[in-house]
Amino acid sequence: MSTSASPDGPGLVRTGSATGRAVVGAATLGSAMSLFDGTVVNVALRTIGADLDASINDLQWITNAYLLALASLILLGGSLGDRLGRRRVFVAGTLAFGVASALCGLAPSAEVLVAARALQGVAAALMVPGSLAMIQGAFHPDDRARAIGTWTGLGAIAAAAGPLVGGVLVEHADWRLIFWINLPVAVLTLWLARGVPETRDPGAAQHLDLPGAVLGTLALGGVTYALVQWGDPAAWPAVVVGLLAALAFVVVESRVAEPMLALGIFADRTFSATNAMTLLVYGALSVLLFMLPLQLQVVGGDGPLAAGLATLPLPLVMLLLAGRGGALGARIGPRIPLTLGPLVMATGVLLLLGAGEAAYVVAVLPGVVVFALGLALLVATLTATVLAAAPDEHAGIASGVNNAVSRAGGLLAVAAVPSLVGLSGEEYADPAALDPAWTLVVLSCAGLLVLGGAMSWVALPRTAYAGGRGRVG
Repeated sequence: MSTSASPDGPGLVRTGSATGRAVVGAATLGSAMSLFDGTVVNVALRTIGADLDASINDLQWITNAYLLALASLILLGGSLGDRLGRRRVFVAGTLAFGVASALCGLAPSAEVLVAARALQGVAAALMVPGSLAMIQGAFHPDDRARAIGTWTGLGAIAAAAGPLVGGVLVEHADWRLIFWINLPVAVLTLWLARGVPETRDPGAAQHLDLPGAVLGTLALGGVTYALVQWGDPAAWPAVVVGLLAALAFVVVESRVAEPMLALGIFADRTFSATNAMTLLVYGALSVLLFMLPLQLQVVGGDGPLAAGLATLPLPLVMLLLAGRGGALGARIGPRIPLTLGPLVMATGVLLLLGAGEAAYVVAVLPGVVVFALGLALLVATLTATVLAAAPDEHAGIASGVNNAVSRAGGLLAVAAVPSLVGLSGEEYADPAALDPAWTLVVLSCAGLLVLGGAMSWVALPRTAYAGGRGRVG
């Protein structure tokens, strides 16, 4: 069955129906696979570094190769879904993600693992935007907020559970299993996707914007390379290439008949402000999840399992409160949740200043709980606000933009912060070098979150969003 994205179109499904459960199930598993994979690697980085003789730059690229491919191509993936069918592209991405995960698990060196992670990112760029767009396009408008809340909450749980599962696998089995575990999940996702109705945008572009995709990749890749390899002779040329490619991207997207990114979507102030806040908040989140396991293992002497268990309150709080946070945003509007959420998260980050130096219940648990409360307050409202700020027919591209922005925030922050705090080479394995750097990491993350909260307060409207029917405010 094929339906348009029109809120009044035929064939729209309801929550509680067999089709509705299939849509939410497939979309949640696909998104969860990507989110899980984005965090499960962090707890294994020290073990991977020792096994593959990797430097801090290698570890950054193991994380960033995935984020770079995903952030660069997710807009193209969203456009392909709107044009060819969201279910079809989602299924192709899920299959490719499973294959790339198997290659990651077989990698004999850091260089091969980086390449396989990039392939995972390409596959995720097809899978991720379709997961949310399938819900937005298939569900009746009255049921979208509830379906999105379920998708958001369970996806966030998967992301937060990554360090815990990774710790168990790394400490008691083999780090390669953190990638191979994706294979049965991919099979289950493909099975559920059989019952998902096909949706597409009848007005989607009929030609692929390959120049835009190439320029976007060059822009992010150039800047990321310069940040990770700062001090290399090639760093400055990479900056120039990245900035020129970014300028060319804007020019191309403003002139081509069917751009990958319709720049006019940013004319809505709420859409632009929410995405700017996303860049800052997810940058801080990604750096924290990258550095905290290293701090706990190197400075605190914890094993991978203990480092993973340290973040256990995150999935528990998200399970209990993410849906309520989304309901609050639907009732009072996005401004207060998207302002208070980052500020509460910043408070939690500051409570982690002593991580690795004192007992868990004193130095880690309070900070993680407070951080999780802030995340639960904002995450569902953030997603719903972004989608509500764009017309329904642009659900794929709106989802793609917000996903690209969140990944780009993580990509750039993880690339920049270790160098800015003085970490290079194999210093990450030295407690005397890592501990003072951790203080600067915490202050950097808190600063990004405070800035994100302030931006939301200034730029977002007071009124409630329209539940996916149109624009915000």
